Amino acid sequence: MKCSANRRPIVAVIGAGRAEAAVERTARRVGELLARAGVHLINGGLGGVMAAAAEGFQRAAAELPAEQRGIVVGVLPGNSNDEANEYVDLPIVTHLGEARNCLIVNSADVCIAIGGEYGTLSEIALALRRATPVVVLDSGWEIVPGVRKAESPEQAVAWALEIIAAGRA
Repeated sequence: MKCSANRRPIVAVIGAGRAEAAVERTARRVGELLARAGVHLINGGLGGVMAAAAEGFQRAAAELPAEQRGIVVGVLPGNSNDEANEYVDLPIVTHLGEARNCLIVNSADVCIAIGGEYGTLSEIALALRRATPVVVLDSGWEIVPGVRKAESPEQAVAWALEIIAAGRA
């Protein structure tokens, strides 16, 4: 996917709304690394992997000069801003349920899938159908043709940034 040099890249971090502590730690680290890279983060705006990635992002972003900070966009399934986790800067209320997954992956330059269940699998499939690159981490989704399996948060984010840079060339 081409990412215009005139706009800040957008990375989707996708995963389950309920996750084990180790998966949440991984998501938090991915969020930190993405914030330091100066991108925007988009996800489903709820708990689990979504909240953990957003939390890591916000903690790291707080240490950056304002002009280097991206934002966290939460694309919410329901009809209220109140369902967004506390780390979302821009809640987008859709009233679409899981159909919001299309909005998340269609808005991203690259997706990083961390753990997850069938909702995550649907996001991976939607992204791949649209030719949005997907990096998987801490999941069994490496069996899906077309994804790239990372061994660490650092590798996942490095690959995501390489994909973005290649799209700007």
